[in-house]
Amino acid sequence: MRRADRLFQIVQYLRGGRLVTAANLAKRLEVSERTIYRDIVDLQSTGVPIDGEAGIGYIMRSGFELPPLMFTRDEIVALVTGARMVKAWGGTAMMAAAEEALVKIEAVLPEAERSRVGDTKIFSPSIGLAGQARELIDRCEQAIEAREIIALDYSDEDAATSKRNVRPLGLWFWGKVWTLVGWCELRDDFRMFRLDRISNLTPTGGVYKPDPERSLEEFSRQQKEKYEQYLAETKQGGD
Repeated sequence: MRRADRLFQIVQYLRGGRLVTAANLAKRLEVSERTIYRDIVDLQSTGVPIDGEAGIGYIMRSGFELPPLMFTRDEIVALVTGARMVKAWGGTAMMAAAEEALVKIEAVLPEAERSRVGDTKIFSPSIGLAGQARELIDRCEQAIEAREIIALDYSDEDAATSKRNVRPLGLWFWGKVWTLVGWCELRDDFRMFRLDRISNLTPTGGVYKPDPERSLEEFSRQQKEKYEQYLAETKQGGD
């Protein structure tokens, strides 16, 4: 659980006007009592009216309300557009989450701002992304999260097929085309695999440990370096 989410949950548990011990909060949130003590101090420092002390318990004075969630017009447009794009081009799980996010955003907006959600006239038609492709996105995302080594049946641009064991590192979307960034054990190097050229993806049962030399950050650094080199060579060629 993110710390921001934990702080929110602490406020929610204390809203009933009853004494709650740090031990009880720690058990509910699956953290140590020391973590709860630090969180309570931080909440008190921001003005949340929590009374009590370590070893006794905490209670929140009545009358405290979390401020309503406020977005500017541009922020609402950005959130709605982003959610619509994810619904159109994301995986199955992403699509469901984007739909739920839109419902939640609209629910917490003030009445005067709710109409902006439906009034946003920016769309992303989901033409050409089949259910199988969405499921493959989900499977790649799950493998990335679990750091699971996967086996791919892959076809390159010349339709030559190969089997690859890959450490999946990230997913990049290029507009209609998703690519899986990973460390290819066959090539012993970074590779990008177009999802529409993956005919089969299966788990190998292996799990890889984080490695700075084989990380998404290192891949991004190398890509940036290559791009800067390309720009320099292009500039020299034009002089």
